[in-house]
Amino acid sequence: MSELSYLEKLLDGVKVEWKTLGKVLKRTKGTKITAGQMKALHKDNAPLKIFAGGKTVAFVDFKDIPEKDINREPSIIVKSRGIIEFEYYDKPFSHKNEMWSYHSNNDAISIKYIYYFLKINEGYFQKIGGKMQMPQIATPDTDKFEVPIPCPDNPEKSLAIQSEIVRILDKFTALTAELTAELNMRKKQYNYYRDQLLSFKEGEVEWKTLGEIGKWYGGGTPSKNKIEFWENGSIPWISPKDMGRTLVDSSEDYITEEAVLQSSTKLIPANSIAIVVRSSILDKVLPSALIKVPATLNQDMKAVIPHENILVKYIYHMIGSRGSDILRAAKKTGGSVASIDSKKLFSFKIPVPNINEQQRIVEILDKFDTLTNSITEGLPREIELRQKQYEYYRDLLFSFPKPETVSN
Repeated sequence: MSELSYLEKLLDGVKVEWKTLGKVLKRTKGTKITAGQMKALHKDNAPLKIFAGGKTVAFVDFKDIPEKDINREPSIIVKSRGIIEFEYYDKPFSHKNEMWSYHSNNDAISIKYIYYFLKINEGYFQKIGGKMQMPQIATPDTDKFEVPIPCPDNPEKSLAIQSEIVRILDKFTALTAELTAELNMRKKQYNYYRDQLLSFKEGEVEWKTLGEIGKWYGGGTPSKNKIEFWENGSIPWISPKDMGRTLVDSSEDYITEEAVLQSSTKLIPANSIAIVVRSSILDKVLPSALIKVPATLNQDMKAVIPHENILVKYIYHMIGSRGSDILRAAKKTGGSVASIDSKKLFSFKIPVPNINEQQRIVEILDKFDTLTNSITEGLPREIELRQKQYEYYRDLLFSFPKPETVSN
């Protein structure tokens, strides 16, 4: 019997009751702790995890937090400010006191079943929180949220149904986690071999400044007040928000030919290498990408078309490899938003071997690049498909009939 047919048999003819989260689970408070205290108390191998907003966490000793503020039950942590989301955790923990968490005191309620249902509905809570200048939700928003409890008059069967749903979704989650771990390992392997292949000793090959390797282009923003610059635009207008990929052939915004002719932005031929030169992301990394189509840039970007006898793919791999070094050499100090000093950028030197050696390096790295970064091939594609499969079954498993009175 398949997993779904077994579940269908469990669900056959059962009643579903919608109950508020506040009645189904017990809400717990956090601990009074500042970001500075979290940083000071953090120890890499400490046993107690402290959650703050977003991905911020600290590991501390049990003695560092009042015993009353330590949660030891498997729980759902509510990230209530900024990025609003839910996290499941089954080891001892605490969290900042502007957050809250839920655990189950009822043996007939699976906390992870509730967690999976809340994950489906994160968009609902993000919409509520988005009405505030700083996105945030309050305890009544979650306390009053209704969740489906199957077969409420038969606790044993209810738990069996919940547990089977959790088991199926855990299986998909574990598979995606395995693929993601393998992808991360391959990326580290790729970065290692890339750096080895692109390492040359002084005198082995010719070294050129980035300013010497090709023709550089800046960007600009066509007037937002001129609708004819934006309406029905077909030319990609690339900005830092499009630079989460290493190969770019589309953008979030598009402009018209008229915008190119009448504004400071310029059309850049296909197969350029673009980098971000002004953005808070530069505090962490230097985003770079191969732009596969003719495109324009906004003013926070620059792009280069390499000269003859310099392969675009070689420069693409080289800038990706030297990103941290370029940041150290060319990032401006001070200023409200991180930015790159153009003069220092253009004076940064890279090794440029003969074109045959460039081609050999590119062929090796392209194979790794396809496996680690391609969304149509390799592991990223597999992860995307598994995630879609997970979401399909998750939505199917939670497709309980909802009475008209439920307003979630």
